[in-house]
Amino acid sequence: MSQLTKSQYKTAVKAGKHLDRAARSMRVLSSIAWNPAMKSTFLRRGTLPSPTYAAVPTDKAREHIKAARKLIDGDNVVADWQRRLCETLSSTAGLIETRGTPDFFTHSTALYGQPTRLMLDRQTKVLDLAVHMDAALEGLDFQRLVVEGTEKHLTDIQFARRLRERLRRHFETDAPAVVISPTVSAKAAASSKRIRIRQGASFTERDVDQLLHHEALIHTATALNGRAQKTFPILGRGHAGTTEIQEGLAVFAEMITGSMDPRRFKRLSGRVLAIQMAVEGADFKDVFDFFVERNDDPQQSYENARRVFRGGVITGGAPFTKDMVYLNGLLRVHNFMRTVVRMGRSDLIRVLFVGKMDIEDLPALAQLAADGHLESPRFMPPWIRDLRFLISYLAYSSFLNRVKMPGFQTYYQEELKEVPDVWSLVRHDRVDESGEDIIAE
Repeated sequence: MSQLTKSQYKTAVKAGKHLDRAARSMRVLSSIAWNPAMKSTFLRRGTLPSPTYAAVPTDKAREHIKAARKLIDGDNVVADWQRRLCETLSSTAGLIETRGTPDFFTHSTALYGQPTRLMLDRQTKVLDLAVHMDAALEGLDFQRLVVEGTEKHLTDIQFARRLRERLRRHFETDAPAVVISPTVSAKAAASSKRIRIRQGASFTERDVDQLLHHEALIHTATALNGRAQKTFPILGRGHAGTTEIQEGLAVFAEMITGSMDPRRFKRLSGRVLAIQMAVEGADFKDVFDFFVERNDDPQQSYENARRVFRGGVITGGAPFTKDMVYLNGLLRVHNFMRTVVRMGRSDLIRVLFVGKMDIEDLPALAQLAADGHLESPRFMPPWIRDLRFLISYLAYSSFLNRVKMPGFQTYYQEELKEVPDVWSLVRHDRVDESGEDIIAE
């Protein structure tokens, strides 16, 4: 991998400015937002939602993409990265232009994939992980998982205060603001500059950890680090090409820090299963009923179904596939981590934090960093600043692929099949069963 010439670097910077302007003008999630009034109509009468979408011009974005294509030159990793960005942003424009039509699904699949698409090993599907996790957690009594007195419950004011303290510790004067709001629908909704807490909601210490590790120390940190890259500002901007690895890295952070909850994992799996149902023709009501059967209340079931059908076709066959990126991204990030540890290249893990990117972009960004064209990441979570635990965990987990699990499972199943249930030995705290996500887009 050779160093860029001065001319190639200058051209890449110019192309990058155009790509950033194109990405800035296309906000996918706000372009497919639904009128909140449809919720009460559906829940009262069963009338299928009939969303309409405001016009979003994409002509300026396409002009910037075209200008960038003309500038991108040469056969090098940076040019390859920027060509991929052109394709991603073109598909994003197509997604916005085809909202409410079957063609929307074509662009959604190009950007976020679909549950049955094979991964790099040509064997694994994200649907496989969703089905596995759903079956593994089926029938689990979540109330028995926390011993009484070990989990402290927090009011909205206590939660906000605790979160502010943790954020200041990591971000100092760059910490996002924490406000209590009566209008936020999720228990907490986070962006890089502000975290809104639902007024009157109840929280736990685990909720503080989950929001901190997923949202702040991944999404906020990479946004701030990316904005420091003055020559390539697109690294500070979230777009469809960064979503999968951003969310995969954030879910991995929940796992590696011990802040993941099995109920949340089951919700992530359920979203993938719901997307596949819609791909196969299920309509909004079918998917809503699927979530109700999973013990979600009607209000939350509506929100879950809305996530699948926003921008797509209500009668089925063309859903929005973004919500599969949490599990697909987790698989990609975990395998990337294991691979670079096995190669002795754990330095590449920290490159993930110079800004928002796809793993495919890493060779280009590593080259730019090595050439002195990128700022070192200022904000990183503790498990990245000190890699000792992560490296130990990944080195051990890589061995598990060589262990023949069926033999172990058969032995233990035989040994334990007559063992009595001992949950009654301890009392258990009643965990919050609202099923609501702490983290919102």
